[in-house]
Amino acid sequence: MQTKFLILRFSSIGDIVLTTPVLRCLKLQYPNAEIHYLTKPAFENILANNPYITKVHVLDKTLLQKTMELKHLGFDYIIDLHNNLRTRIIKSVLNVPSFSFDKLNTEKAQLVNLKSNTLPQVHIVNRYLDTLESFGVTNDGQGLDYFIPDDVTLSDEVKQLTSKPYIAVAIGAQYSTKRLPTQKLIEVCKQINTKVILLGGKEDENTGNEIIEKSGSHVINLSGKLSLHQSAWVVKQAQKVITHDTGLMHIAAAFKKPIISIWGNTVPDFGMTPYYGNYNITNKVFEVPHLACRPCSKIGFNACPKAHFNCMNLQDNSGIAAAANEL
Repeated sequence: MQTKFLILRFSSIGDIVLTTPVLRCLKLQYPNAEIHYLTKPAFENILANNPYITKVHVLDKTLLQKTMELKHLGFDYIIDLHNNLRTRIIKSVLNVPSFSFDKLNTEKAQLVNLKSNTLPQVHIVNRYLDTLESFGVTNDGQGLDYFIPDDVTLSDEVKQLTSKPYIAVAIGAQYSTKRLPTQKLIEVCKQINTKVILLGGKEDENTGNEIIEKSGSHVINLSGKLSLHQSAWVVKQAQKVITHDTGLMHIAAAFKKPIISIWGNTVPDFGMTPYYGNYNITNKVFEVPHLACRPCSKIGFNACPKAHFNCMNLQDNSGIAAAANEL
C-alpha cells in the first residue's frame, strides 16, 4: 500500500524549483511514496512534467473548497514547504501528521530591520529537505530539477540564434529593486565579447529593445517572445547565465550552468543562492558590500526606499562583463 504525501508550495517560480530535491529524494528513497503537490494555477506547468509527482493539484477554488476536496483523497502526511496562514488552515482541516520547514522569519526580520545577521549558513534546499528527516530521506546531492516537456518547440529563428555559443542574460525580476537599471545592463552587454541573448517576460520586452539598440549587434532580445519552458531551453544551451535573484537563476542552476548572479536589495545570506548540490560549478556573486541600508526587504520593492538605489547603481559593470568573458 502506497503512502500518500501532500506537498504544499504555492509560489513562485524560483521557490518551486528549489523544492524539487524534496520530490526526487522522497520518491527515490521512499519507494512507497505517492506524491501530490498543491500550488497556484500559474505554476502548475512547472511541475506537470516532473516524473516524481503523482498528481499536481491547483488552488482553482476557494481554500476551503480545495481543502475539503483534498481531504477526500486520504493523505497520510503533509510536507509544508510554504508555511503560512493558508497552509496552516489546510493542515488543520486535513488533520494528518505534518512537517513544516523553518522560514527563519525572525532571523530575516532582524537582518532587514536591525542589520543583525543571526541567520544560519544553511541553504533553503537543505531546510526544505529537513522536513523529510523523520522518513530517513537524505540529500542525494544531485541539485535541482527542471523538466522541459518533450513537446516544447522553438522557431527556426530561435534555433538558428542558439546554434552558436552565447551568454544568456535574464533581465527581469518581479521587483524593481532586484533589477539592474537599463543603462547598467547596456554597459554590461556592450563589454561582453560573445553573442548575448536577453531573456525576460512580456513586461521586459521594451527594456530589451532599448538594450539591443544601444549595446551592439551581438545582443539579441528574446524577452516577451518565449514561454517559460522555451526560455529554460535557451538557458540550458547557454555557456553562462547572467541573472538577478529570480526564477531563471534557479532554473539555470538546475541545468548546472555557470551563473553570474547580481544582488540588489536582497542578499545571499537569505540562503537562496544558486544551488548545485554536490556539483562543483563555478558561479560568481556580485553585490555592493558595506551598504548600511541593505538588505531593505526579504522580497523587494517597486522603487528604492532611500531613492539612491546604490545596491544596483554601484554594481561593477566591468567586473560582471569580465566574469562573462572568462569562458
